Amino acid sequence: MLKIRLKRLGAKKAPAYRIIVINSTTKREGKPIQELGHYNPKTKIMKLNKEAALEWIKKGAQPTETVKYLIDNANADGSLNYKKSKTVKLSKKAKARLDAEKEAAAKAKEDAKAAKEAEKEAEKAEAAITVAVEEATVCEPSKETAAAEKVLEAAVEEPTPVEE
Repeated sequence: MLKIRLKRLGAKKAPAYRIIVINSTTKREGKPIQELGHYNPKTKIMKLNKEAALEWIKKGAQPTETVKYLIDNANADGSLNYKKSKTVKLSKKAKARLDAEKEAAAKAKEDAKAAKEAEKEAEKAEAAITVAVEEATVCEPSKETAAAEKVLEAAVEEPTPVEE
């Protein structure tokens, strides 16, 4: 079975690797079938023939985990698209302060949301009062018109005395 793996070069504590295609039973420093590129983990410099690596994978060569990572993170020109993860170590006091700030921000957000909901409720109540006042205003004139109609009917039925 063919493997795509790293061949170690370089001095003690200064590793450099070649990315090679080799039979899985041969030694790490054995003669490769094909060299696909090189990788220096200290400086994160890599040069890889990505097209050839993908061709070998299509043919059935199995990449190691490290080589698979390198192939997946290689740019089109074969250089490494290195992304350093940002891990920040905080002291206990700094963690406590950060947690307190997060809690304060969450509480402020909840308070703002509650205030917004209360404002909406107040607007709804104000709208309901306005509608009630308008309905009352509409109802009162109809009572007045009914009273005015009664006065008119009474006036029509009773003849007014004419002065002679």
